[in-house]
Amino acid sequence: MTTDAAMPDWEKRFRAPRVSLPDWAEDAPDRSLFVSNTTGTYEIYAWDRKTGEQRQVTNRPDGTTDGALSPDGEWIWWFDDGRSSSVPDLPSYGDEFGVWMRQPFAGGADEPAVPDLAPSYPAGLAIGREGTVVVGRSTDEEGSTVHLVRPGAGAPVEIYRHRESAGVGDLSYDGSLVAVEHTEHGDAMHSALRVLRASDGSAVAELDDTKGGTEELGLTVLGFAPAAGDTRLLVGHQRRGRWEPMLWDVATGAETDLRLDLPGDVSAEWYPDGSGLLIVHGFEARSELWRYEIATGALVRVETPAGSVSSATARPDGSVEYLWSSAAEPPVVRSTDGGVVLDPPGPKAPPSLPVEDVWVEGPGGRVHALVQRPAEGEGPFPTVFEVHGGPAWHDSDAFASGPAAWLDHGYAVVRVNYRGSTGYGREWTDALKHRVGLIELEDIEAVREWAVTSGLADPERLVLSGGSWGGYLTLLGLGTRPDAWAVGLAAVPVADYVTAYEDEMEALKALDRTLLGGSPEEVPERYAASSPLTYVDAVKAPVHISAGVNDPRCPIRQIDNYVDRLAARGAVHEVYRYDAGHGSLVVEERIKQVALDLAFAAKHLGTRPV
Repeated sequence: MTTDAAMPDWEKRFRAPRVSLPDWAEDAPDRSLFVSNTTGTYEIYAWDRKTGEQRQVTNRPDGTTDGALSPDGEWIWWFDDGRSSSVPDLPSYGDEFGVWMRQPFAGGADEPAVPDLAPSYPAGLAIGREGTVVVGRSTDEEGSTVHLVRPGAGAPVEIYRHRESAGVGDLSYDGSLVAVEHTEHGDAMHSALRVLRASDGSAVAELDDTKGGTEELGLTVLGFAPAAGDTRLLVGHQRRGRWEPMLWDVATGAETDLRLDLPGDVSAEWYPDGSGLLIVHGFEARSELWRYEIATGALVRVETPAGSVSSATARPDGSVEYLWSSAAEPPVVRSTDGGVVLDPPGPKAPPSLPVEDVWVEGPGGRVHALVQRPAEGEGPFPTVFEVHGGPAWHDSDAFASGPAAWLDHGYAVVRVNYRGSTGYGREWTDALKHRVGLIELEDIEAVREWAVTSGLADPERLVLSGGSWGGYLTLLGLGTRPDAWAVGLAAVPVADYVTAYEDEMEALKALDRTLLGGSPEEVPERYAASSPLTYVDAVKAPVHISAGVNDPRCPIRQIDNYVDRLAARGAVHEVYRYDAGHGSLVVEERIKQVALDLAFAAKHLGTRPV
């Protein structure tokens, strides 16, 4: 085994202990929950701030990250997937199909939280006071359902059902109202909102900015006001071309527009006393925090370092805790009171290198790319285009161990926030329609051209790489632009779009119908044009593919179809299959996959060995 002194920095970054931003119980704020990789697998931990005691809550072979605390801090709920397996003793870890379990905060045996509900994909969870819980479920057979659970009331009561995607948004402070996000209009990218009475499931209010699916304007639930009898719901909307918050009184229908003089997307949560909102503002791959005073409309900056705040929460004493990092500096949980909130034991992650901002003219407007250069050399460098997943996501000035590993091996790294990415306004995100995959690759190609002509990138040593949607774009790019790339690295990709549609979870089928304008039967030509399988015979670059055999998002059968076509014509490729789902929560597995990618690129480009 490699000693810590001899271990390379790239591996140290993966092994370094990480913690998430702690969640806390609303009525018992000293009781917190967080996720950490301290044992080598990402698991849920309980933390009693009053005593300082921390203990591991979950212990599963492939890790656990989905958990929640009851408001009184007495119970920890966590999601136990792997239930799609037909063999009970051989769970399909990572399949995202399972049930909610619960465990006392003080420790004890796990028990099914809602034993009368069959396994499903999770679709939101809201734990209320006095044992009231709202559970969202999704299955291929039933579509979306929402169930109300009350202690001593018998079996859960179904209060919502629809074939299209829907999920639990929030439960009001007094447990009388349930907010549901739904896409009954058929547009999976833009939700409408419905508020139901918990007592009988009857509708109280409806907010639909899509106007029945004719407008591409979405809404999202940000949370009910933290006071009994207060019927205001904090809502995110896109009415001015970007995400912004507003207050909606679901009892009266009154809407209070919060016009914040901030240029980027804005999310928000309530301060615990209800007097203000904690604002998270994201703009051009960085983020910052503000406090909005509801009574006066004043907007006050909450000071954080330059970089990215990936999550933040306001505490009852008015302080703010936040998880911060930059491309150069590893993540840390800080408080505005000063100091580090959680500092896990063990060696710290070595720093990496800062990003540069590059703006390139593309066919749909200016494209933002984040560029990192290796510490040594003048270039042109072997260069990795690391393509983000989602597609509704964006790369930011945040710490990432994967890109840092490439930098350590002498590569430049370029990350492109192509059309379809979030963070650049609604039109940029919603540009991804019908010509799916091809649109994003046009923007990547524009940045590729800049990278070569500027002298950054060696055109003979260009790597196209990505996971999930980024893996999909990698395979599609290798086939549609076979002379542009020297190596391709695709993790958990969509490879055969039609077969992927047949096998994937129902919520993703709905998204595909929205993106492509219908099902494969309705618009077969669009699925063919956007499928990597269509262009597989044109691929020239060596390809490395990694895939989780239990993946419900990019299922294994469609990847096998693509690999079979590569093999049939003797194309250079390697495939790595691992026993998990859409990625792994095991540190050793993550390290292995990065090492395989580094070795594959070095083998075919003659670059620095792992």
